[in-house]
Order: sequence, then C-alpha cells, then structure tokens
Amino acid sequence: ISSVVDVQMKEGNMKKWSVSGGLGLISSRLTIEGPIKKDKCSFIVSARRTYIDLILKPILPKISNGDFAGNSYYFYDINAKINYRISDKDHLFLSGYFGRDVFNFQAPGGAFKLAFPWGNSTGTMRWNHLFNDKLFMNTMLIYNDFGFKANTSFQDITFNLNSKVREATAKMNFDYSPVLGHSMKFGWQYNFHVFTPYTATGSSGSVDFKTTNQANKYAHETAIYFLDDFDATSWLKINVGLRASLFTFMGPFSKIVFDEGRAIDTLNYKTGANIKTYWGLEPRLSMRFKVDEHSSIKFGETLNKQYIHLVSSSTTTLPIDLWVPSTAVVKPQIGLQSALGYFRNFKDDMFETSVEVYYKYLWNQIEYGESAVGNITEDVEDQFVFGKGWSYGAEFFVKKARGKWTGWIGYTLAWTWRKFPDINGGKPFLARYDRRHDLSIVQMYEINKHWKVSAVFVFA
Repeated sequence: ISSVVDVQMKEGNMKKWSVSGGLGLISSRLTIEGPIKKDKCSFIVSARRTYIDLILKPILPKISNGDFAGNSYYFYDINAKINYRISDKDHLFLSGYFGRDVFNFQAPGGAFKLAFPWGNSTGTMRWNHLFNDKLFMNTMLIYNDFGFKANTSFQDITFNLNSKVREATAKMNFDYSPVLGHSMKFGWQYNFHVFTPYTATGSSGSVDFKTTNQANKYAHETAIYFLDDFDATSWLKINVGLRASLFTFMGPFSKIVFDEGRAIDTLNYKTGANIKTYWGLEPRLSMRFKVDEHSSIKFGETLNKQYIHLVSSSTTTLPIDLWVPSTAVVKPQIGLQSALGYFRNFKDDMFETSVEVYYKYLWNQIEYGESAVGNITEDVEDQFVFGKGWSYGAEFFVKKARGKWTGWIGYTLAWTWRKFPDINGGKPFLARYDRRHDLSIVQMYEINKHWKVSAVFVFA
C-alpha cells in the first residue's frame, strides 16, 4: 500500500555494437548491446557486482582454519533483453533478471557461522501491438521467484531456514486516445501465487530433522481496471479510475491447530478448495487546477487494497521478513491516501518548484506479536497481530531544468505511525518505515560537450 517503482530497461542498439561500463570504489558494472539482425533484432546484457567483501578481507582477523572472522557482504545481478521487431505494428520483447545479495558472518574462533543469501529471479515475454494511431495494446507473461535462506552452524549443530514466493502473471493493457487531450487506459491482470512461508532443516551431531508443517499456500488474484485522463476545461484536468480486484486463497492446504502450545486438530483442504475469497473496488481521482500559465494546484484521492503482505517485526529480533497471502486469518490491507500540492515554474520554466502535503490511513496492518518466538512447528500466521496505521508529511522540491548548471533539491518531513492492541500496551508507536527527515541534493554542471561533473548529497 506504499508506492511503485517503475524501472524500464533499454531496448538494445539496433544499429551498432556498444560496450560501456564503470569502475567504482566498491562496485563495477558492464553493459554490452548491439544488433542480432540490423534494424530487426537487438540485445542488451548488463551486469554488476560489489566487492566490499574483498576490500574488507585484509582488515578482518584470521582464524585457525585460514578463513576470516567478522562480517562480509556483497551483491551481484544481471539483466538481459532481446528486442525483435516483427513488423511496424508488432514488437516482441524477452527479458530476464537475476540478482542476489549475500551476507556472511563468522565469529572469531569459527564456532559460529551465518550465511544469509536472498534475491530475485524473473523472466518476461512482452508483445506490443499498434492497432492504429489511437489504440495500442501491451500483453505480458511474467514469472517471478523471490527467496531467501538463513544457514547457521554452531559447533556440531546446524540450522537452515528457507522461504520463497513464486508467481506467474498474465496481463493485457490497452491505451486509447480518441481525441487530443483525452487518454483512456484499461485492461486486466491475473496472478497465480505460491507462498512457502518457511521450511527448516538441521542437524545436531548425528541426528537430522526436517520441518514440513509450513505447507505451501496457493492463491489466485484477478483484477480489471479503467482509467480516464481528460481535459474537462482549459483550466481543469481530471484523471479518474476504478479497479476491481478478486483474491482467492485456495487448497491444497493443511494446518495444525494449537491451543496453548498443544496440537489439538489438523485442518485439511483439497486441491482447488476455496478457503477464503476477498474482493473490492479501488477508486482513484486526481485533478489539476491551472491557476495561470506558470502555476497549478493538484489534488488526489486514492483507495488501494493489498492482498499479499510483507510481515516485519518492530518489537523482536527475528532475522527475517516474510511474504504471506491473505487467508481466513489474515485480511487484506487497505490504504486511503489524500494529497494536495501547489506547483509553480519561474523564468520560462527554467525553475520548477512545488510543495505537497499528504495523509494516508491504513487498515489491517500486520506485525509479529510481542510474544512471537518463531516457532517453526506452527503456522506463521498464528504469530501475527493486527492493527492500524497512518502517515503524513510535506514534500518540498526545487529544480533547475535548463542551462549548463542543472539539478534539484528535495526535502520531505514525515511521520509514520502504527497502533496495535497487542503491542506497546495499545499505544501508538513509530513504525520501522518512519523517516523524519529526507533531504536530497543533486547538482550537475556541463563543462563542455565532452565533460560533465555531478555531485549528490543525501541526508535521512
């Protein structure tokens, strides 16, 4: 119920081969792109890796087996994309991403070790079709796999924890522009989710164990939407939309029912059984009032529903955050956000400024309870507690858009609160996402057509 980051990959050079890269103090990157068939098919491959772990090694203490003690962290990822022009009206794209973060810790003496890798793998096939100069279609098939592991050992005791979220998605989006100043978007989306909250294996001496009580959870999610963006008058622009969503938690699923720590029953659902269904309407409205040629006022109101959840802990030291679906116990999160802003440009739009305030109210927030201890024999949702949240703040922005010297300054003052009957005695507390001050300064200067310099400062 927070925000969306839209990351778009380059399509690859259809004309000629190109190699670019960068060397940094803690990471490096390399990109190769070029035509497979000139003006018809191209590719791009990009990879990067940090080497913080290699930099730290010389300053970490060595232990008896020759390994290094202390913390070690690095990440790596690779992006790849193929762009094929079928015709002037049809394009086919194949893209993939694979990335991993790896954190390791080894205590002096080597008695205790911890390895904590996590990351994403995703693949997408996308087809664009242009019906005419007014109607455009975008069809996508997507597979995504996110997972993490926590592997620990202490003397002759080992413990391994695994968690995964996999989903297959099909969606079709249409863009329709009947006349100038009027744009419509509509489409549908289907997701098949598979959640593995966690499985645990381990050993103590010659004794091995495996916990399988955390059975997979399956869910279907479907949505249709319609969005209309149009100029109502010369001074009023309106963007109005409606999304209808349906989420079903399905079998097969089994769950052990506990009472005061003692197993008293087992619930079993067959494949395809409808365990719990949620649905809802998600309206949104934004308006821009044009005050004069250089300034405007914008207002927005949005209601969102979220059926899959990232569950964190504000009160315990559990080492992992889990993705879980809405079930008979876990209800969908709901967010209602209002925003109001004033925007003004100066000196023929060379300078852009804005100030915006917002307020967001959140229902059905989820956290681990204060007494949660990570019992791997019971369903993880039995350790959750539910409450509400709210956040508010103001954002200030100044940008110089043209000239040899460009850049911007952005500052946000914000509060994020949570309130749970079962946490902190029922009193409100600042959420882990609370960030009071957020200041970003970006400055760029073009010395000549060959040289540019830039500087970035962030305070949070």
